[in-house]
Amino acid sequence: MIRITPFHRELGDIWNKFVRSAKNGSFLFDRDYMDYHSDRFVDASLLFHEGEELVGLLPASIAGDVLSSHGGLTFGGVISDDRMRTGRMLEIFEAMRRHYGSLGVLRIDYKPVPHIYHRLPAEEDLYALFRAGARLVRRDVSASVRSQGRPPYTKGRRYSVNRSQKTPLELTVSEDFHEFMLLEEEHLLRKFNTRPVHSGAEMQLLASRFPANIRLHVARHEGELLCGVIIYESDQVAHAQYIASTDKGKQLCALDALVNHLLTVVYVEKPIFDFGISTEKQGQYLNSGLMENKESYGARAVVYDFYQFNTSERELD
Repeated sequence: MIRITPFHRELGDIWNKFVRSAKNGSFLFDRDYMDYHSDRFVDASLLFHEGEELVGLLPASIAGDVLSSHGGLTFGGVISDDRMRTGRMLEIFEAMRRHYGSLGVLRIDYKPVPHIYHRLPAEEDLYALFRAGARLVRRDVSASVRSQGRPPYTKGRRYSVNRSQKTPLELTVSEDFHEFMLLEEEHLLRKFNTRPVHSGAEMQLLASRFPANIRLHVARHEGELLCGVIIYESDQVAHAQYIASTDKGKQLCALDALVNHLLTVVYVEKPIFDFGISTEKQGQYLNSGLMENKESYGARAVVYDFYQFNTSERELD
């Protein structure tokens, strides 16, 4: 029988220790990361025990009668370790459904951890979603480069990388997240009329908490910031959380130089380099130009899925 324990602060160390040993874990599920925006989300995370053994975690937040896994994270389904089995996951889902249903939750929005983050196969929850009658309601498309056997750069990308070598660029790690996030904000407003999820202060805080996982890589010329990439690094994936360039940086192909440096030097041993999604409008619109830009580095499609299922047995609305 699966026993459920709602998360509370006193369980933080136990939670974080399990995340570090999980087969589909990431520092994103560390409570020091999840709780930085605790003022915006009502936490409803769970720990799952079988007897005295901790067998899984669910990062989750609740808003009204909807439970999300988790509202402040890009993904985050059931986190499990090497001992997870498919039958046990079915029991976890049933216990989850009963627990949240008793709290008045009618719908669960579930965002499984994409397979590129798995240290070992960890898709037991995908089968459990099927058995729970879950419906796929959104699919974002990211672009990932696999370090082993990746396709070569396109001819145009090779030209841009070679052109960038005509200017003496400084490719370094920076700690000035405020400077870069101002550039990122300007870029997103101009290009997509949106704002970054994180402020400069938040990125500075998170980087101070996770210096081994969050790094800002920049290209400068004579001290001037031309472009930058904030990398979120997990065991399996180096993920480009934010990418931005100035107009001058584009003219000098500085971003080409920086991304090439990340792929061929800094993260060459990392199994996956993930550029992030190129979809909008809940996955219904593909920004083809943006996707092709990422694919020109040898990246190929990886999907980030969103599911919904009810705590009752009735059909989803």
